[in-house]
Amino acid sequence: MDIGKIIEDSFKYSKEGLVEKWETWILLIISCIIFPLFIGYIMRICRGENPAPQLHSWTRMFTDGTRLFFVGLIYLVPVLILELVLFGSTGLVKDSSVSASEITGLVIAVLIGAILLVIVAIITWLILMTAGVRFARTGEIGEAFNFVAIFAHISKIGWMTYIIALLMMLISLVNLIIISAVFNVIIPCSGSILLFIMLPFIGLFSARYITLLYESAGIK
Repeated sequence: MDIGKIIEDSFKYSKEGLVEKWETWILLIISCIIFPLFIGYIMRICRGENPAPQLHSWTRMFTDGTRLFFVGLIYLVPVLILELVLFGSTGLVKDSSVSASEITGLVIAVLIGAILLVIVAIITWLILMTAGVRFARTGEIGEAFNFVAIFAHISKIGWMTYIIALLMMLISLVNLIIISAVFNVIIPCSGSILLFIMLPFIGLFSARYITLLYESAGIK
């Protein structure tokens, strides 16, 4: 698998789908506010539609997006539970009635909890990327939690290749956030507005990238 070609294809796909197609771009920006619509549109890309799909079947887009959103929420349950526990532990550290020795133990526990939270969040993200495409293609919520099939699919790609490819995508997105932050420093709120306007392009790029990564296993 050539990650460079996946990046190039994803950029070209997004450019052809949005540049000089301002009506589509504006409607997708609005869909980002009514986010199930945007998620539903992303699902169509994950199904392998090429070129970028036209905007239609809004009811199905909304329904599909809502279903995928709840799949994501279920995946996030372990992360949310760990966050709540970590937040509660942090509050105990600030409690003046707790002894110094207990505080030391709590600080260690918080640090371990923070590391565990990061690990669980990363693992969840890695699995969810393939689970989302699998759900988009099968239409079955149960297939989004078919971990045997999901792990087998990732193994076909190669775990190290898969992780590196997703990290490359993440780095690209982080760079956009950094650019946005720089613009915010120069002109307050300008970077945030720019990032919001760019959300459709980011969404198309990411969805196409993940789709090509999924298909690199040779399994549709």
